[in-house]
Amino acid sequence: MDKRKGQTGYRFLVYFGGLLIMSLGFVFLIKSNMGATPWDVLHVGLYEHFGLTVGSWSIIMGIGILTVAALISKEFPNIGAFLNMLCVGIFIDFYMMLPFMVTPSSVLGKLIMFMAGMALSSYGMGLYISASLGAGPRDSLMMALTTKTGWKVRNVRAAIELIVLLIGWKLGGPINWGTILFSTFIGPLAGIAIPQCNAITTLFLAKVKKGDQAMSNVTFDNNNRGAKG
Repeated sequence: MDKRKGQTGYRFLVYFGGLLIMSLGFVFLIKSNMGATPWDVLHVGLYEHFGLTVGSWSIIMGIGILTVAALISKEFPNIGAFLNMLCVGIFIDFYMMLPFMVTPSSVLGKLIMFMAGMALSSYGMGLYISASLGAGPRDSLMMALTTKTGWKVRNVRAAIELIVLLIGWKLGGPINWGTILFSTFIGPLAGIAIPQCNAITTLFLAKVKKGDQAMSNVTFDNNNRGAKG
């Protein structure tokens, strides 16, 4: 994906919108009670072995992963990468506090919530990446490895998730069948979502730019008429 330039304000709008959607997806997965994501399995496993908190390990791992991604890509992470580590946690806490965000009572309801969580996670990730303001630690690693190896996004993502899941399982993290399902399908879903979100963002930015130019032309014409009058 080509790096975008200019229109920083609108790109931040896309970026935070993507983080909000992705975080909602994470909360859906958590509330569905059908299995933690591979990264959460790892964070819990580290917490069980070494203490601190799950959130602390998320940040610690994020910093480490971002460093590895920077070394692979040979590029210093953008500010968006650092914002990701902070904002996602804040957004997740916000969603978790909503009184209506509860686990469905039926198996079908849990399954629907879980599937919705996977879709929201994938498209939220694709949307914020499309803003080109810096991917989060885990997605930065995914994109760096994709560029370095030439492999497809879905294969790289699936490989990362499965490796993380194995380490988390060895550390005693919580695993359910939904964890395996997420690990298997998040790669293909990301491979579909990222190009689609990139196209949507490109169209959005183009329309906004066209609208801004039209507004500038109207303002310029009005100023000229006022000067002549």
